[in-house]
Amino acid sequence: MKAFIAFVCSFFMFITYAQEAKTLSFKEGMQSPAASIEAAGWLAGHWRGGAFGGIAEELWSPPLGESMMFAFKLVVEGKVSFYELGAIIQTGETLVLKLKHFHGDLRGWEEKDETVDFPLVKITNNTLYFDGFTIERVNDEEINIHVLMKEQGTEITFHYKKV
Repeated sequence: MKAFIAFVCSFFMFITYAQEAKTLSFKEGMQSPAASIEAAGWLAGHWRGGAFGGIAEELWSPPLGESMMFAFKLVVEGKVSFYELGAIIQTGETLVLKLKHFHGDLRGWEEKDETVDFPLVKITNNTLYFDGFTIERVNDEEINIHVLMKEQGTEITFHYKKV
């Protein structure tokens, strides 16, 4: 699966190379800006779009308990390729995005107690910039999620419409 994702990312490299970067990086010594989970409330909903030769789907809960949880799945040729489960969590005065990856049969990619964490770099009314992971509200019915694929040095954009 990781080889398939690497191939797809390489394929999209020429598309994203000439475009302006949509993700920001959390640099050593930086502090995340102040933000509340309510500022991300516009993200709540059911979103769907094409990705990696299949259909990507995300479900985001409204803010509750200082967090917003989400579930992601990628379906290729009628089968789940992989899942992600995670949350944007209020941590002190700021936000952090945490997630875990799972194969289609729910075997985890990360170790049991590990998560992939993305500290907040910047926030605007319509965009959440986490380290290498940007969530952008295009309008009330569309969002873009831009992900920096660090191993390939490229960005992938997922364009979603509200279901």
